[in-house]
Amino acid sequence: MWLQQTIRLPAARRGFHLITNEVTHAVPELSSVRIGWMQVFIQHTSASLTINENADPDVRVDFETAMNHAVPESLPYVHTLEGPDDMPAHVKASMMGSSVMIPVSDGRLQLGTWQGIYLCEHRDRASGRSVVVTVHGESSS
Repeated sequence: MWLQQTIRLPAARRGFHLITNEVTHAVPELSSVRIGWMQVFIQHTSASLTINENADPDVRVDFETAMNHAVPESLPYVHTLEGPDDMPAHVKASMMGSSVMIPVSDGRLQLGTWQGIYLCEHRDRASGRSVVVTVHGESSS
């Protein structure tokens, strides 16, 4: 079985935002997958996806702090047509990645107890983001 759905996430402020529920709700057929995987892919070059701790909101703040330290806006970037946060956003997106892959068993994502899917928004004033969710697996029926 193959399933694919494109979802549009609303505009989010710069930072790290849990989107696990939005992703799973976009593919209700997930509940019929006995074994397989889900890929989540973001169709943008200035935002990224990652999997990390979903319980303590301080993790999101610390992610933003660490990424801003690793990729400062003060570097002498050449690509500046879209503002001072654009090129750093591209670099951060390349470092973090454009997709995540998650195993599926018995209709559920096999994320760890404290894991969630994050939209990593690297722009100050980004519009909504499009994410393609693809599920491949063996049906339980």
